[in-house]
Amino acid sequence: MNRRLKQILLLALAVTLLAGSGRLQNAMNLDRERLGFTRMSPLENAPPMLAFTTVALGGFRGLISNVLWIRANDLQEQDKFFEMVQLSDWITKLEPHMAQVWVEEAWNMSYNISVKFKDFSDRWNWVRRGIELLRDEGLRYNPNAVIIYRELAWDYQHKMGADLDDANFYYKQSWFQEMSEVLDGPHPNFEALIHPKTEAERARARTLTDRFKIDPVFMQKVDDTYGPLEWRLPEAHAIYWAALGLEKARENPTHVNPDDLIQLRRVIYQSMQIVVVRGHAITSPDGKQLVDLGPNLECIRRANDAYEKAMVDDVANRSNIATGYNNFLRSAVYYLYIDNREKEAAQWYTYLQKQFPDKLLIGMDPNSLPGKMPLEEYVFARVADQVSDTSRDKTKLFLEAAIKKSLFYLAIGDEDRAFQMKRLAEKEWTYYQDKTSGTGQRIVIPPLAEIQQEVLKQLLDPEQGLPPQLAAQLRARLNLPPPSTNAPPAAAAEKKL
Repeated sequence: MNRRLKQILLLALAVTLLAGSGRLQNAMNLDRERLGFTRMSPLENAPPMLAFTTVALGGFRGLISNVLWIRANDLQEQDKFFEMVQLSDWITKLEPHMAQVWVEEAWNMSYNISVKFKDFSDRWNWVRRGIELLRDEGLRYNPNAVIIYRELAWDYQHKMGADLDDANFYYKQSWFQEMSEVLDGPHPNFEALIHPKTEAERARARTLTDRFKIDPVFMQKVDDTYGPLEWRLPEAHAIYWAALGLEKARENPTHVNPDDLIQLRRVIYQSMQIVVVRGHAITSPDGKQLVDLGPNLECIRRANDAYEKAMVDDVANRSNIATGYNNFLRSAVYYLYIDNREKEAAQWYTYLQKQFPDKLLIGMDPNSLPGKMPLEEYVFARVADQVSDTSRDKTKLFLEAAIKKSLFYLAIGDEDRAFQMKRLAEKEWTYYQDKTSGTGQRIVIPPLAEIQQEVLKQLLDPEQGLPPQLAAQLRARLNLPPPSTNAPPAAAAEKKL
């Protein structure tokens, strides 16, 4: 065999082997993707640097990212969080499908770095960056990663929604203003967002989907299930992302961590409980500024449904969920009664007895079971226990409800009960101030006169307040001018009460 023929045969053999290996590699890639071993699908619309690193470095990018990950963990132990940001950014460029890296980097921004700043606006920038990193980038490359949905929901519920950060109300105000650009009022016009007709409606829909990555169709589904929610407050978005995470888990059940599902369900029923306590936005007269938060008692039934569903879906943790559910029902009865909705309070009191006939009341005589005392006696027993609570949300809700009850009794002529509820509010306000003095801005509560002014404004609202006859009687007993005048009612009301 001459040399030229040998070269031709070797070349043909090489081509055959390459073609065979290509076919085999394609089959292996399909099997690996089907079994979930690796993510072989190419990145779409990736930045140039990310496209380069994921293609040019090939298998070496995994080794490099491992070295960077070890270094990032060392920096975390040394509290060098700012240095971690750059390393984490490199890791996400090397391994964009590693969901845990996105979660760690976002947590570092929202929790570790934000608190390094004293200025609330600087803190908010870092909290928002953490949320945007998960929402805009992490989900872009990991659309089915349940852990990212879990972390997003937690950021809205805990970092933005809870009061553990001194800047928490600034976060709520900033988020309120951002969402107000999209939503015209507390409850979205879903028809206009889903099927916009005017240029203004199309602009709002684009902002919602492009900037905030929210699907208005799924948003409406969440509101129909858990609402009506105030979508300018963070709890509604915690529920949205948790519900979307559960939806993704149902669509792609392979390799879903059961603990992530537990956390997503927990975010929903815990956020629903918060919605009941302070899910109503109290705004400035022009509606552009968030001034305070109030209860949304219209969501009690939906919150109850969320607890019951969680107990069915998570049998292993049913006992723990039942404890929170029991506390929620007891609180629902209490909140409704002191909000002057005694008929609804009685209905939920009966439901409480049916669901938990043997549960004792917290802070009460062990012999005092819910079914063994009248509704009013039960509620006032809860009031006695409530006075020892230093939670800002619960205390403010109690003060608002006590003042509302006092004004209602005054309107119907029961001055003894009106005075009793007023004194109870004063005692609770004083007790709270004494217990929380010097503990920080995050638990500051408004003066009683300001709370009273807001409650009186609600009661005298011609559309949502007291019936006209009762409103007129309340005005008369407080020596207030008729509603046609512009005189502020606060001063006269304060003197009367």
